[in-house]
Amino acid sequence: MTMTPSPESPMLLFGCGNMGRAMLDGWLRGGVDPACFVVVDPFAQHLPDGVLHYKDIGPLQGQFSLALLAIKPQLFTDTAADIKRLLTPGAVVFSILAGTRLDTLGAALPESSIVRLMPNLAAALGKSPMGLFTNFALDHDDIEALLKPLGTPFWLSSEDQMDAVTALAGSGPAFVYRFIDALAQAGMELGLDSDLSLGLATAMIQGAAELAAKDSASPQELARRVTSPGGTTAAGLAVLDDADSLKKLIRATLAAARDRGAELAQS
Repeated sequence: MTMTPSPESPMLLFGCGNMGRAMLDGWLRGGVDPACFVVVDPFAQHLPDGVLHYKDIGPLQGQFSLALLAIKPQLFTDTAADIKRLLTPGAVVFSILAGTRLDTLGAALPESSIVRLMPNLAAALGKSPMGLFTNFALDHDDIEALLKPLGTPFWLSSEDQMDAVTALAGSGPAFVYRFIDALAQAGMELGLDSDLSLGLATAMIQGAAELAAKDSASPQELARRVTSPGGTTAAGLAVLDDADSLKKLIRATLAAARDRGAELAQS
């Protein structure tokens, strides 16, 4: 089947909260016609013109061959029957439900081919990394073409990796935002006004990330290039590197997020 939504064969977005809306915005920003999407969500507001919106499944039934599940994982059990009613036999379903495994999704939607997908909010800008896994016989090129407006796909070799991907790539932006805020707060404590400090911290993170993405050097090498022996950067790194404190903190942060994903799979 084709994975190119059209006004005649639109893609169902079952749920359109923060992440679902970011993906919708990314597709529209990439030039996809708003009429290619139908949203079912009782709480979605101010959707772009041209996107059809239903607060419940209402008259919709058995008409979607392409769907995105973007609800909270805890709601899947209660809504699975409604989702199933909306799908054609053989529909391709993308799930961004953290911790909800293919066997659980497949048991509830037995006539569908399912792809687990973990993006982040940068999908709205076409900048999201996306972890992908499926055990269904689907064309990976078709999947990547559909997702291209949202960012960069990374295929996983095992579904067991998805909880770690969720922790790193899905939850990771929140950890970066915390770091930006901490930098800005520290700059203020050193005498900078709030707007200047936040602006410097945000621009610095953006530039450093873009350089890391485009330069073939490792992060360790890039840090070395910034660091003069006995200089200001070396003094700051000595604090971060003391007893591997930063590495230990990040490791514990990701492990907590990963473990929560595993817990969601059991709930």
